[in-house]
Amino acid sequence: MENRTPLRFAVAQPLCVPRDVAANARTHAAAVRAARARVVLFPELSLTGYELNAPVVPVDDPRLRPLVEACAETGALALAGAPVAGDHIAVLAVTGAGVTVAYRKMWLGDVEARRFRPGDAPAVLDVDGWRVGLAICKDTGVAAHAARTAALGIDVYAAGVLESASDADVSDQRAHRIATAHRVWVAMASFAGSTGGGYTEAAGRSAIWSPKAEVYGRTGTEPGELLRASLD
Repeated sequence: MENRTPLRFAVAQPLCVPRDVAANARTHAAAVRAARARVVLFPELSLTGYELNAPVVPVDDPRLRPLVEACAETGALALAGAPVAGDHIAVLAVTGAGVTVAYRKMWLGDVEARRFRPGDAPAVLDVDGWRVGLAICKDTGVAAHAARTAALGIDVYAAGVLESASDADVSDQRAHRIATAHRVWVAMASFAGSTGGGYTEAAGRSAIWSPKAEVYGRTGTEPGELLRASLD
């Protein structure tokens, strides 16, 4: 789109307290304020941790109020991860107006499938004229997911992910493939620290890649880090 303004985009990897939605929402809120961005992307299941038996997080959950307030103050859209009604792993879209379920993970891991059900459709959000396609972790490794999402018309492919430190290069490989195939920005917010499911050391290293498949920037491996970018 001609004459649209650059999109201020951030990827964040906050410290996560297992199953403590209230504490994690406050940490997310602090990240939103620190990011000074229009869109702030968080990792898979960022509000609960990768705790596959964690209760669902309703969109009207009062524990999310600090995050809603931070988005209201900054004008941000936060894309946070949580289990939601219907037994889906989801992306919650949080603004100053409230919370909605924006996307449900389509490609589940084997262990995830014991509890969760796959979503049935890709999703794209329009943010100030920018088309942001959504993904969660394993989705990024399925070429058909990126293709179906890109077919809806996107400028950015945004994914919350969780990888172990020993698999830190997986996100790079997938992002390079997606950017090369579809000529879009790719943003991945990657879990840092430890969480459930045997992830005693998550990879961190959240990053943003340009449509030329070049790394725009990357965080380190520690919880609490974030990266800002101006997409144009």
